[in-house]
Amino acid sequence: MDPRIKSILVSQPKPETERSPYFDLAQKYKVKIDFRPFIHVEGVEVQDFRKERINLLDYSAVIFTSRNAVDHYFRMAQESRVNVPDSMKYFCISESTAYYLQKYVVYRKRKIFFGKQRFTDLVEVMKKHKDEKFLLPCSDILKKEIPEQLNKNGFVFKEAILYKTVCSDLSDLENVFYDMLVFFSPAGIESLFINFPNFKQNDTRIAVFGPTTRKAALDYGLRIDVMAPTQNAPSMTMAIENYIKESRKKS
Repeated sequence: MDPRIKSILVSQPKPETERSPYFDLAQKYKVKIDFRPFIHVEGVEVQDFRKERINLLDYSAVIFTSRNAVDHYFRMAQESRVNVPDSMKYFCISESTAYYLQKYVVYRKRKIFFGKQRFTDLVEVMKKHKDEKFLLPCSDILKKEIPEQLNKNGFVFKEAILYKTVCSDLSDLENVFYDMLVFFSPAGIESLFINFPNFKQNDTRIAVFGPTTRKAALDYGLRIDVMAPTQNAPSMTMAIENYIKESRKKS
């Protein structure tokens, strides 16, 4: 097996900015890096949502953990012909998600609060608004820690599944081979095997981000070559760079 990495497929959309560390990595080590989402989001149909008997206006506050949650909350409001009142409070996982609300509301005239990227930080902000009834727009794949923390802290809330994570069609990649595949979620690993049930890892290096993705890879019998985050590599690009350096020492 040639230890050198010459091509990498990242199972995410291509970064929108040219300042991504992936592009720096590709240029520095003369590695081909392609991007392809292995999963994508599809909105729940309004008639299916109505079966859940959730009235958007029964809630005085909304928790947004992603831009997808923002998009599908306001999509569902529009399709349900619900006018979201100006008094609605919005609690966002990060400042960037909060600013994304400008796509739908006049930012300076709304009650918008945000955390520092971790859900535990947002919970601390929410504790000052314990009397609110919270709606949590989410996908069918929700991190367990989110409802666990809300329950632990005594919040009154309701999960509303407004979008679903589904496998993308990767059939055009059947005869395309990369030295490394990079995954960020268990759903991405699952998509690989749904698209290619007979996938054999052989010399392909597998990079995974986070413990749940690691577990999914191991459950499918994959050999993990690159793991992030770690103490020496808090980001995936740093972990890949460390691996490339080591592999080139051996070649």
